[in-house]
Parts: sequence; structure tokens; C-alpha cells
Amino acid sequence: MRRIVSAATRMNLCAEVPILSSPSLFEPGVFGIFRPVLLLPEGIVNRLSAEQLGTILAHEITHVRRHDNLMAAIHMVVETLFWFHPAVWWIRAHLLEERERACDEAVLQSGNEADLYAESILNVCKFYMERPMICVAGVTGSDLKKRIVRIMTEQVSHQLDLGRKLLLGLAATIAVAVPVVFGLVNMHPAFAQAKVAKADPSDLSGTWQGTLHMGKDQRLAVKFSKDDKGVYKAELFSVDQPGPSISAKTVTLQDGVVKMAIPATGGSYEGKLSADGKAIDGKLTLGPNSLPLVLERATAETAWAIPEPPKAMAAGATPNIEVATIKPSKPDAQGKILTLQGNSLITRNFSLTDCISFAYGIHAKQVTGLPAWAEADKFDLTVKPDIDGMPNEKQLKGLMQQLLAERFKLAFHHDNKELSVYVLSAAKAGNKMTKSAADPNSLPGLFFSQIGDLHVRNANMGNFTDLMQSAVLDRPVVDQTGIAGRWDFELKWTPDDSQFSGMGAKIPPPTDAANAPPNLYTAIQEQIGLKLEATKANADVLVIDKVEKPSDN
Repeated sequence: MRRIVSAATRMNLCAEVPILSSPSLFEPGVFGIFRPVLLLPEGIVNRLSAEQLGTILAHEITHVRRHDNLMAAIHMVVETLFWFHPAVWWIRAHLLEERERACDEAVLQSGNEADLYAESILNVCKFYMERPMICVAGVTGSDLKKRIVRIMTEQVSHQLDLGRKLLLGLAATIAVAVPVVFGLVNMHPAFAQAKVAKADPSDLSGTWQGTLHMGKDQRLAVKFSKDDKGVYKAELFSVDQPGPSISAKTVTLQDGVVKMAIPATGGSYEGKLSADGKAIDGKLTLGPNSLPLVLERATAETAWAIPEPPKAMAAGATPNIEVATIKPSKPDAQGKILTLQGNSLITRNFSLTDCISFAYGIHAKQVTGLPAWAEADKFDLTVKPDIDGMPNEKQLKGLMQQLLAERFKLAFHHDNKELSVYVLSAAKAGNKMTKSAADPNSLPGLFFSQIGDLHVRNANMGNFTDLMQSAVLDRPVVDQTGIAGRWDFELKWTPDDSQFSGMGAKIPPPTDAANAPPNLYTAIQEQIGLKLEATKANADVLVIDKVEKPSDN
């Protein structure tokens, strides 16, 4: 309101208070207590006749003379102190009604015609939006229909004689005195209850938020909840990037120390809860990196808006490419990335061989007839579908197949050859993976927090074998597990020189540490209940008939 007043211009109208014209679209009203001003919406003189405008001004000047804004402010203080008393809210409604009644009667007693005045109020409602602000005494307050009827029929005011004044004063005294006495009588139990509540500020339930400083700042929100047995759960949200939440496990609070594991990122969080229970000073660990993260308890006023996760593309939809860009990767780029941004497929530092492997779910050794540049040249791809929503795995592969055909002019035929492969099967100990609770139609999540530390979410055995043959192992992987469904698990091992060559990663030197993870074959059997063996088997092979370097964007 102060900004509106400062932007308003003075009007050449004579009145007891300054009259200002504002471009904001609101009803006429008086703002201010000690130096009130009358605000009129710009152009009102063209919408109301001079007689109609006169009645509106008379109404507002009556608000000024009665000091209605001051009375409203005083009652706001009473409401703050005695918010629990229903009489206070009843008084508020009737104060507004009687305030408007008094102004209406003053306008009519000054000689204005009732039908002209009623028409003026209705025109204001018709031309301007009503903004019911407590700090502004306007013209359309209270029950409008009742006011118009009263203006047209009951035009006689009732003066307060001495008896009515005494009765009104007694009622006001009782309304204030009763809750005060009640509060004093119950003061000690209330303070005792408050002390009990204050003595235990350690309940984590609710929303906490903080900013992670890593390159570009990232705002995070954590929602803690507690079940009937007092066990905590936590969900982590990225505030600046829409996406699904990340579940934390083993959330504990002991001696003021908060701990939680975040398997989906291979990380954890540990922090110290402040004495007042309003902040957690801790660190977020992601692989080998540890970053400071202070979480503060959010209130309704301070809570950040958490974006809705992106909607999935219809499962049966067959998207086409709306826009696709292909750019050479930076010569010094390390590693490879395949991800989604919005509903667009993004790759970084991918060769043509990598693209074919992803599109058709095969190992590079299952592709023959490619030119040398197919492996040597690296590309950054962005593929946007022509259908809204986040595509699933099948739709993403379909988009990549379209790109290969349209921009690389890829043509091939299938063959079957005996190759050196790895066979993935079920171990005798049985499946040790966790059944995923995520939407089976959503994308799987498979990523390394560091070399040899794999985190898998909502993935089937095909997703796992695709990752192992494209990123880790030097030959195709054949799935003979017979395990259906989607699973969550972690796999941690010590890699050797034969692994991760497809990612261009540097394998750390061997270690003799007692706590070092086992090799891949032992880890797969012990940690997830599967078995990986090298053998020979017949496998599908793509024989390239034609391929060209990509066409221009």
C-alpha cells in the first residue's frame, strides 16, 4: 500500500485529506492512520457522474472523521492477544458491519438520495476489483446486499442514549475481562506445558532446507517423518531442479547427532542438532567428497516451493525427433554422460559406437563394419522429442535409433556369431537384491559414485547387463538369471585393469588394505546373489551396411 501511495498523483479535488489517483485497479479507500490519504482508482471520474463521485467521497471522508483505520488497527492488536476467544472474531465482523452502516447513514443524512448512493456503490463494484485489506477503509465492505437493502429502506439511525452507552461499555468490559481472568487462572499449567514442549526440541519431523555450495549453488529440502514406533524416515528434494525425491535410509538422532544414509547417491549426511532444535550443522558426503550443508527448520513463511516431478510421457506413445543437435565434444573431455534434461536426451563425449550400443542394447564387439572414426570421434548430442512428458527407456532408445538413421544414415543387418561373453546367472545363495518400490514405468537409475561403487535403483536385469557391458566389461554380457521385475541394490568392488576402458577411466593401483572391497566376480555373488562367468556363446551381431559422419544441425 505504501508503494501504491508513493506512485499515486495528487488530484485537484477539495477535501479534508489529500486525494490521490492511482493506476492500480482497486476500490476507493482511505489509507493511513495519522496522515490518511484518500486513494481513487485512475479514471474513476470518467466512470461515475459528479453526483455519484460526491457520494463516494462523502462515504470515505466519514471513515476519516470516525478514525476507522485506527479502530481497525486497535482491534488487530486485540485479535493478536486473544486470538483464541470466539467473541473477538464475532466483534470483528460486527465492527466492519457497523462501520459501514455508520458511513452509509452519514451520507444519507447529508442530503444525498438513497437510490443515487446505492447506484454509486454498485458502479464501483462493477468497474473495480475489491481488495479487502484490513489497513484500508473502503466503500464496498460488509454484506453488500444487506447494505443496499438497508440504504433503500432503513434510512433512520438510532442514537445511543446514556443507558445504551452503559450497556455497550459493560459488554465490552466483559468480553475483554473474561479471557484475561481465564488466562491468569490457567497460567501455571500453561507455562508447565510450554516448558515440557521446550525441553524436547529434538523432534526432526517436518521440512528442513539448506543450500549446497558445489560449483553452482543447489537448494535442498529434506522432509523428516516418524512412524508409530518412533523410527524416522526422510525424503530429499532438489528445489531448483524438478525430479523425483530421493529416499534416505537408517535415519537416526542420538545425543543430538543426526545421521542418514542416502543409497541412491552413494552418500550420507551427518550433523549436529542445535539446542533450540532449529538448525542442523552438518556435512553431506558424496563418494570421496564431503561438503558442508546446514539445514534449517522451515516454517510456512520460509519454506521453499518444491517443484512437481516431471510427468511421464504416455507409455504407448511413439515420439519423433522435434529438434536434434550434434556437436563435437571438447578434446579434453573425460568420461561419458547420458542423461535427461526435462524430456530431452543428452549425451556428452559419446562415440558413434556408444550411441549404437545404447540404442540397441549391445556391446561394441557386437558391431562390425564400422569405420575408424566411429570410435575416435566423440559427440555431444541433444535430442528433443515432439511429445511432452519424460520418455521411458524404450522411447529413449527409439529416439536414438531415429537419430542414427536420419543424421548418421546408419543402415545394417543382423547376424549371429560365437563370441567371448560373460554370462550372468543366479547364484546358489539366492537373490540378495531389494524389490524396487518405484513406478515400474519410470526410468531406472544406475550410476557410479566412484569407480567400482555402483548404485542401482528401479532397474531390471537387462538394464544391469547393458551397463556392465557398455561401461565396465570388455565383452558382451548375456542375461541368464531368469529374474524378472525391477530391483534396488549397491555393488562395491575393487576394479582391475581390464575394466572401465569404455569410460576412459583411470583405475587406481591395487591396494593391500584389509577393508578393500573384493573383486567384481566375488562382489556380485556375495552382495547381490548373482554369478558372472566368462565363456563363449552365440550372440546377435549388427553388420554395418552404411554409415556417414553426421549431417549439419
